[in-house]
Amino acid sequence: MTKPVHIIGGGLAGSEAAWQIAQAGIPVVIHEMRGVQGTDAHKTDGLAELVCSNSFRSDDPDNNAVGLIHAEMRALNSLIMREADVARVPAGSALAVDRDVFSAGVTAALAAHPNVTIQRELIAGLPPQDWDNVIIATGPLTATPLAEAIRDLTGEESLAFFDAIAPVIHYDSINLETAWFQSRWDRGDTKDYLNCPMDKAQYEAFIDALLASEKTVFKQWEANTPYFDGCMPIEVMAERGRNTPRFGPMKPVGLTNPATGRRAWAVVQLRQDNASGTLWNMVGFQTKMKHAEQVRVFRTIPGLENAEFARLGGLHRNTFIKSPVLLDATLRLKARPALRFAGQITGCEGYVESAAVGLMAARFAIAERQGREPVPPPATTALGALLHHITGGAEAATFQPMNVNFGLFPALVPPAASKDQRKPALVARARADLAAWMAVA
Repeated sequence: MTKPVHIIGGGLAGSEAAWQIAQAGIPVVIHEMRGVQGTDAHKTDGLAELVCSNSFRSDDPDNNAVGLIHAEMRALNSLIMREADVARVPAGSALAVDRDVFSAGVTAALAAHPNVTIQRELIAGLPPQDWDNVIIATGPLTATPLAEAIRDLTGEESLAFFDAIAPVIHYDSINLETAWFQSRWDRGDTKDYLNCPMDKAQYEAFIDALLASEKTVFKQWEANTPYFDGCMPIEVMAERGRNTPRFGPMKPVGLTNPATGRRAWAVVQLRQDNASGTLWNMVGFQTKMKHAEQVRVFRTIPGLENAEFARLGGLHRNTFIKSPVLLDATLRLKARPALRFAGQITGCEGYVESAAVGLMAARFAIAERQGREPVPPPATTALGALLHHITGGAEAATFQPMNVNFGLFPALVPPAASKDQRKPALVARARADLAAWMAVA
């Protein structure tokens, strides 16, 4: 019990894992390279820095699998969920956070914990053999030496995909005579989102500008790397069909423009990005356009004619392992069981999913340190459904990053009497099964 668990990576998964292990009375060492070596996407050396959006998505535990996994993590004393709740900013039925407050809270909690040691260093290769309990949570931006060492050990090629970042705008540069406050279908406070309306002609001109804009040029070795659909650049959506954005992030349904009393042809939504409300991000507007092009094109959006950008969008390459082949049911690497993997490097997608896998990896590591057999959560829970998908439920040949969703859950036996009863029945089963698992795991 005095021998530490080593965690490589201080992102969402690594931070959550460290907290769970430390809270169990076991020493833990976080090895974080930021502070010594940066990445293409991070801006600070804070733990659990949010790189892309500031949203943890739906916080509805009764009707959404993401909200359900939020609830399950809260029941398991998640640090990530605790600090997300502290840093919450208005976002309707979603959970969005002030990213600086959130990272600072996680960093402070771990730095102050007597069982946690934070070492700023790059682990350039596989951990030493005498580290007998290791969680690799290096995320989608794993340093090249470690990524190559993992590939050499496993004999499996790492998969890769591109992840994009949305721009953030200064609130005082938004034209409030054009944009209006409203949550879609009036869910949440009416001031949770700012909406910039487009008529059909404005939308068509905007799509033309997106398609004609200059984009980031990929290196030759990146040319065939796919996008993850959940973070697809807005211009790539437009390339797939002129109306694709209008049925995606720019859908106008559930919104009524008070200036006209009608629904616009398309809407660009902005969501509060920090607690003071001075920064707002463009929802679903990840982009690979060059920076000057972003300013030019996005200022054609009604309400953003004079927009000042606190951060422009960007694109970075993410890597993840072929987990259904490489990992066992408790996230151990089959080729070297002393190593566990957690977070986005396993092929889960999303902030909360990354932290959830870190939480599960930690509980498995704790059980081993305490001389117990690790017990995975039932696949009928949100945590277990995600774990099962990563470690064997997915087809290895076509494995791609996945958000938690009810499609990952085992079928109800007997089936729900109606479609409307399916989600409530899945949620009720998940809650009962999680409680039973918590009593024994």
